[in-house]
Order: sequence, then structure tokens, then C-alpha cells
Amino acid sequence: MSSTFTRRQVLIGGLTGAAVIGLTAACGSESGASGASADPAKVGTLQFFLSGDANQGGGFAAMAAKYEKETGFKVEIVDIADDDLATRLTNAAQANDLPALARVGAVDPVWKNATKDLAEIMTSAGVMADLSTQDEDGRVFSLPTDVTGVGLFINKSLFDKAGVEFPADLDGDVWSWDDFVAAVKQVQEATGASYGMAMDASSHRLKSFLYEFGSTLWQPDSSGTYTTNDATKTALEYFYDINDDKFMPRSVWLSEADGNALFKSGDVVAYYSGSWQIADFAVNIADFKWASVPTPRQPVQAVNFGNAASIVVFDGTGQEQAALDFVNWLYTKKNYTELATTSGFLPAVNGITVEYAKNADAFELYNAEIAASDPIVTKIKQMELGFEVAGLTTEGDPLRDQVVRYLNDEIGVDECITTIGEQMTEAFGSAS
Repeated sequence: MSSTFTRRQVLIGGLTGAAVIGLTAACGSESGASGASADPAKVGTLQFFLSGDANQGGGFAAMAAKYEKETGFKVEIVDIADDDLATRLTNAAQANDLPALARVGAVDPVWKNATKDLAEIMTSAGVMADLSTQDEDGRVFSLPTDVTGVGLFINKSLFDKAGVEFPADLDGDVWSWDDFVAAVKQVQEATGASYGMAMDASSHRLKSFLYEFGSTLWQPDSSGTYTTNDATKTALEYFYDINDDKFMPRSVWLSEADGNALFKSGDVVAYYSGSWQIADFAVNIADFKWASVPTPRQPVQAVNFGNAASIVVFDGTGQEQAALDFVNWLYTKKNYTELATTSGFLPAVNGITVEYAKNADAFELYNAEIAASDPIVTKIKQMELGFEVAGLTTEGDPLRDQVVRYLNDEIGVDECITTIGEQMTEAFGSAS
């Protein structure tokens, strides 16, 4: 199959039949007159909508306080529950009452056209362009605030009790999936652990697993038909085999059991999840020692990674320039390093070295695995960001949903693969 794909294909062809709402800011001013004022009293308080700042060490709140002390401009952190943030912004856009800026999970077509272009800041600050949401003309809608990566954790206490060795970094021989499964089964047998591994029921995690077997995922050919390579079938059959209620609990993928809770119970040898768990484990695991270890490859080194969240600046608020100034200040190397250190972020700015106060080895391993990942990860991420900019979505999550059907013996592996391709072709095929 052809793997050629361009952002232009998505944006020109992909809009056909898509229900994309273009919101133009009613009072969007290029000059941002009041925002350009040097008088903080005239600009007023800049509202910054986000979710989860307290859980990430209050990093944005700390930076907002620092910014006010240095400049006199007040940035109010409005921490909104993650499930409510998208709805809150949609309602604000429709009421022409958007905040000055926000940290979002994705760019929404409802308010996409009511954002300022962040291309200049992206370039000057060295923000990762591959994870910035931009169109074919280089207009940047959002900048990643941090990077998230899929990764593997083990119950080190169980490995130590069983006397089974494991790789700790990428410098030596890193295990294949066959090696990993064999090692975990040894630990299970020696310790009596109920399960070998839990894996979040998420396509984000499953994509990483597929990459490691050499899968190219689903990409469009010249006709816009989405197909994949033979390695995808090999990986899915392997995944089916280890979801056997012995090595992996079927309840996680089929009954929405919580993989995080299972691992923290101490009765699961390994957990295939991601970097966001580090802070949780550091606080909430006290009964055993855990470790972040290299993900297996068979034979490809590739962890799925992406922008954990992204920052946007809204137009039409009268505070545009003041908000842009804050974002520009936030992404300077000194200030961004402080933010990443405080919040425990994997950095989204090139050339940043973060000195993590706790669990430095775990963070460093994630950074190393992301840097060493096969280019397929970035290629697919750019394709997905192109869909986001174009306002294109699928019904549900084809990869996760069809794999669940496959694991539940409702369909075979070939039908699973074909159906995923058909659903993606229906949603995105006109982009060819």
C-alpha cells in the first residue's frame, strides 16, 4: 500500500460532507487594541481555562503568580473538571464569551476560527512543531504544553522476589514481547500473582503495541481507502492470545475494569499505561516497589506519544495581545523549564533539560523512549492533527471498538481489520 499522506490532502479533500462549524469572532481585532495596552488595569484579568492544574503540582498557577509579580498583569487560573471543559468552552464560544486563553485536549471546530495564530511563538520558542496543531499554510492554532507517552511499569518487588531480571534503560539489550511475556510468566509462577499484565482499554495504548510489532496502522492509498500492513494482523493476534484471563485480565478490555487499580493492588506483575501514572504511583503506592521500564519491541522501538494538552489564545476578547505576551513569556526556556519541573511534564520545547526532583529515572526513560521512537509515530500523529484541524471525526473509536468485538469473539481478526479501515475510509477517505 502507499503510505503517502499530506496535510493538504486532509484539509482540501477531507472537508467534503463534514459538519464543520466555522466560528468567526464577532469582535476579532488584529491589533488587539486594549490587549496591547501597557496598563494592566485597562487590560483586566486574563482568564485561563484549564483542567487538572492542582494534580500537576499547581504549575500554571505558580507561573501565573510569577508573571503577575514580574509584569503586573493578572492571569486567573480557572480549573474546570476535565469532563466539563469542552462543554464550557463550546458554550462560551456560542455566547461570544470566551476566556483569554485555555489549555485544551483538542482544537474544536466550534471555536477553531476564534483563535490567534501562534506560529511565531512556536518558532521562536522551539516548541515541538510535530505536536502543534496547524493547517497547511502554517497557521498554528495550538501549542503543546507537555508531552505524554505510553510506557511500561512493573511491580519491582515481585520481580525481585522471583529473582527475574529486567532491562532498566535503553543502553543494553531491551526485551522483545516474547522475552517480556516469558519473564512475567516466570514472576507469576514464582510469586503467585494473579495476572501478568494489565493494559488500559485505550486505542492510544493499543497503537503503541501495534507499532512495536511493525504495524503502520491504517493509512490512505491514492484512492483514499484506508488499509494497513500484515504486521497489524500479527500484533492483533498476539494481543488476543495474551488476553486470556491468566496473563491479562479480560475484564479490563471487555468490562471496563480499572487497570490502574489492579496494578496498585500489588497482584499484577506489569502495567502497560503511560507517563501520567508516575505522579500517582509516587504518592499512592506504598506496599511495593514499582519501576518504569523499557517497552518491549518486536522488533520496532516505538512508544505512542503526543500532546497531553495544548494552549490556545482566543480572539475577540479585547485581551489578545496581553494573552499572547503571557504565552510568549511562558515558553521562554527559563520559564518553561520551571513549569515542566513544577508540574512533572515531559517537555514539549526542544532543548529543555528538566531536573526532576522525584522519579527522575522514570521521566528520563520516557524522554529517551520518545526520542528513539520510529518515525511512524510522528507520521500518524500529524495525520490525526490534520483531522483535528479539519474538524473530521469518526463514529466512536474504530480501533478500540472493533478490537473489543474481536476479543469478545464477535468477529474474527480479518473482519476487525477490514471494518476499521472501512470506518476510517468513510470518515476521512475524501481526503485522498
